[in-house]
Amino acid sequence: MLRTIKSVASVATTAAVVAGLGVLAMAGAEAHSGGHPGKKPTIVLVHGAFADSSGFNEVTRRLLADGYPVVAASNPLRGLSSDAAQVKALLQSVQGPIVLVGHSYGGAVISSAATGVTGVKALVYLGAFVPEEGESAEQLANQFPGSTVGESLKPVPLPDGQVDLYIDPKVFHARFAGDLPAKEAALYAITQRPATGTALGEPASGPQAWHTIPNYNLISGADKIIPPAAQEFMAKRAGAKVQVVKGASHMLFVSQPGTTVAFIEKAARETAR
Repeated sequence: MLRTIKSVASVATTAAVVAGLGVLAMAGAEAHSGGHPGKKPTIVLVHGAFADSSGFNEVTRRLLADGYPVVAASNPLRGLSSDAAQVKALLQSVQGPIVLVGHSYGGAVISSAATGVTGVKALVYLGAFVPEEGESAEQLANQFPGSTVGESLKPVPLPDGQVDLYIDPKVFHARFAGDLPAKEAALYAITQRPATGTALGEPASGPQAWHTIPNYNLISGADKIIPPAAQEFMAKRAGAKVQVVKGASHMLFVSQPGTTVAFIEKAARETAR
């Protein structure tokens, strides 16, 4: 009898899990199909260097709860032009309006990827690079004092002659994620994805999308990777709507998910036309 009860409970639990996964799969499918016409835009999230899409987990949960379809792009981090081409292909598979969000190096990627994609209604930059044609992430990081990125990198030479760059785990918490608990920052340091030196040093080519698409810039006020002064310079040049998050590290989308989601949703509402 006890065995039967356990078996029934196990089946019920499995069914609940499957149902939950079905809801998540449906949300992802709606994101690629555009969901219901006239409804909320799809939010496409693009991570930067030394990170991956899992950093957007809490932001994604909140956006889904608010009724937004969400797609998290896998940014290859191999080269700016090739990364942008891959993200552009993803954008072109999404039906309906898009709010395109980029963190850090992901900002440079979305600035190129969105060019010519009519569905993109807003660009949202989170502690991000907003390059002009001919500028690289490396150049912009060093244009103003305060960046520790150069001294924080741990290079790994690759067989093809490329070099993968990581943030040294020893300094990851202090320099990359200072407003996260140490244990949480340590996990991100372990699971970080490297960017190539080519990606960070490659200049943006062609017209940048922020010239023609409304853009929003959430500035990390205590950023030790992209100095706040650099972020403010890029935001002002792009004519962005700006919000500064005081005390926020480079990983502000992780440490400040509520502020991040509110900012993304503001962009979605204001560009809904």
